[in-house]
Amino acid sequence: MAIEFDGKTIETTAMGYLVDPEDWSKELAAHMAREESITLGPKHWDLIDYLREEYFDNNGNQPNTRHIIAAMSEKWDAKLSQRDLYDLFPLDPSKQGGRIAGLPESRRKGGY
Repeated sequence: MAIEFDGKTIETTAMGYLVDPEDWSKELAAHMAREESITLGPKHWDLIDYLREEYFDNNGNQPNTRHIIAAMSEKWDAKLSQRDLYDLFPLDPSKQGGRIAGLPESRRKGGY
């Protein structure tokens, strides 16, 4: 598969994950999200930034939904539920969010 973006062809896996993480940019993330009817707002970017920081600064860690809830609850100073994150990324905050964040597909089972 591939994504046509900004005059370039960006290679992806069959599941839509970037083949080369170096292809990722905020503009590409916004494009990928729009293709899934998501308009990225500040909370989306907080979650994307968290996922990228965890992956690139923490030895490839890809947090599950429970850890994302804890991190975003702290960041936003609010008690969040799983539903709050699924409102942002309806197909799974860790998997859909991770794909839009330019991370490789998570191999763990389940999202929670």
